[in-house]
Parts: sequence; C-alpha cells; structure tokens
Amino acid sequence: MFSTFGGLPRAAWIVFAGTVVNRLGYVITPFFVFYLGARGVPTAQVPIVLGALGAGNLVGAALGGLLADRFGRRPTMLAGLLGTAAAQGLLFVSPNVPALALSAVLLSAAGSMVGPAASALVTDVVPAVRRRVAFSLVHWAVNIGTAVAGMLGGFLAERGYWLLFALDAATSLAYAAIVALLLPAGRTPRVSTPAAGAGYGVVLRDPLMRALLPLFAVAVMIYSLTEVGLPLAIRDDGLSATTYGLMATLNAVLVVVLQPVATHVFAGVRQVPLYVGASLLVAAGVALTGVANTPWAFAGTVVLWSVGEALIGGLPGAIVASLAPAEARGRYQGGYQWTWGVARFVALSAGTAVYAAAPSALWWLALALGIGAAVGVATLAPAITRRTAAPAKALVAV
Repeated sequence: MFSTFGGLPRAAWIVFAGTVVNRLGYVITPFFVFYLGARGVPTAQVPIVLGALGAGNLVGAALGGLLADRFGRRPTMLAGLLGTAAAQGLLFVSPNVPALALSAVLLSAAGSMVGPAASALVTDVVPAVRRRVAFSLVHWAVNIGTAVAGMLGGFLAERGYWLLFALDAATSLAYAAIVALLLPAGRTPRVSTPAAGAGYGVVLRDPLMRALLPLFAVAVMIYSLTEVGLPLAIRDDGLSATTYGLMATLNAVLVVVLQPVATHVFAGVRQVPLYVGASLLVAAGVALTGVANTPWAFAGTVVLWSVGEALIGGLPGAIVASLAPAEARGRYQGGYQWTWGVARFVALSAGTAVYAAAPSALWWLALALGIGAAVGVATLAPAITRRTAAPAKALVAV
C-alpha cells in the first residue's frame, strides 16, 4: 500500500481521510426504507421520498461541478458538507411525506456537491502521471468507510433511528472541519479560455465526453443492479435477508483488501484496457446472478464482480480528469457524476420493473449492455490516448 500510494500530495491524503470519515456516516440510505416504515409512511408513498432522494443526486452533482470551477474547490466542499449536516436534521424532524421528500432532495443534493469538487481538487494537486493512483486511493476510502458504515448502521438502527441521523451529521461536520482546517485556502493561477464558458456547454461540446459518459453510465447501471436485482434474486430463491447481508459484507471486504493490491499490480497496464477488462468482469458476475440459487453460488458471483470493482477502482474518474481542460475540471467531474446518478436511478427503477416482468431478461440484458459498453470504451481508446498525451495545463482554484 505504501509503495503504491506513497508520494501523493498532502491534499490528496486529506481528501482520503475526510472521505473515510464522511463515509463512516453513510448509514441513512441503506436503512431509509426501514426508517420510513417506522415513521408510518404508507408503502404507496415510499417511492415519492425515494425518488426525491435520487433526484437530489442529479441536482447536487451538476451544481457541485459548476460551483467548484466558479468559486473554488474548498468553498464548494464546505457548502456541501454543512448543507448535508443541516439536511439530516430537517429530514429527521419532517412531519409528513411532502416535507420528507423536500428534505430528501436537499440531503442528496448537498451530499453530491462534494464529490465533483473533491475530484477536481485531486486533479489540481496531483501530477498527471499519478492521478490514476490518487483516484484509486479516494475510491478505496469510499469503500473503507462504507464497509464500516454497513456494520455500524444495523447496530445503531436497533437502538434508535435518531442515532443514524446523528452519526451522518457528525461525520459530515467532521469532514467539513478537516476541509476548513487542513486544505489550502489560496488560489492557484486560473487558465482563462473564453471557449470554456461558464456552464456545462464545455462538457457537452466535447465529442469524446459525449461518447464516453453514456458508456460509463451503462457500466454503473449494471453494477447498481447488485443493489436491487441481487436482493430480489436471493429473496425469490427462498433465502433470508441475512444471506444478502453476507453478500454485501463479502463485497466490501474483497474490495477493501484487493483494491490497493490491484492498483499496485496493474500499475503498468494502460487505463482503458484495464477498465474494459474489469467492466466485462463486473458484467459477467452480475449476469451470472441469474443462474445462482444457493448461498455459495451467489457468493461466487459476488467474488467475480467484486474483483472487477477492485480493478476498476477510480479509473473512470481518472480518465475524465485526464480529458478535462484545467479551467473546467469541476464541470467535467460534475458531468461524470451526474451521469452516475442517472444510471443508478434507472437501475433502481427500471431494473426492478424488468425483473418483475421477466427475471432472466434482466440478467441477459446486463450481460449484453455490459459487453456493448466495454467494446464502446475500447473503440475510444485511441482518441483518449491522443488527448491525454497533450501537455497538462495550469492549475485552477483550490
């Protein structure tokens, strides 16, 4: 681990530490449905609140990238983290479904503002040749925090849902303190390019990004089926919720253990071929869920897509960072994370509908789309190589 991640700038390690701390509080979303049930929200109205939670991710990711380029990375991260803590309190005290939905939008919007700004900051401070490693480090932080949060969440939920909200708010405030106290407050020289504009036109006018982002979104959509298709398959095979909990734990442990190893072992492999191979592994593992019917069989599929996840690490974010002009790094990351939010929303809604109609169709579709998206990214490899070979531009605002 030290040989792989050693030598990264201090700011990258600050983002790593803050991400681990913040993700320790990622306990609301996994238990949100149970919380709504405890509040007496009718089953028919639960999708309203969940849909609001998903919609906020789309707003926050786009806003975070825009603000990071206009006002700087640090102020945007602080706004998102402080807003997340405040929204947790609003969500907990919301008296009815409309108020819950509004609070859910605010919560997810504030929370998703942080990622684009943090990714742009990492791009600013890390030399181009080390960005792949830096993004892998941040992705590893997400998995470390989430793995621990999964265990904490169940323990705290049994003792009162207010503890979940308190933990999430506390970790957001702790990350805000880390950002305020440890991240640099100054600005580095900004590159002025009139063609970049002030909005997301700079991303939409980039033909390579227009081709690449939908392909990344398909891969995320397939991976997100593990959140909806896998538990449904386990349930329909007559297995308990405990089995799904064990699968989630297996995934978390594998990724946390394997990702630093994979980053080191495959350091010499080019980004795009590695991403293509790993995404094919994820698609195959998810698709094989359709033929699993015992705990051991499900565990085998989880191992397959977890190894793929560990290999991918932070590759998509690093590829996007390598393509972004210096003055638009926040918006490029915002565009990527916006498509990520769309993909998860589609997977959790349309995926459930397809499974309800024909379970086998979902798994065949996942395999076909996964292969298609991987081939699509592979065809873009020469264009990505040409762009990333260009000299790096100056840094922008921190």
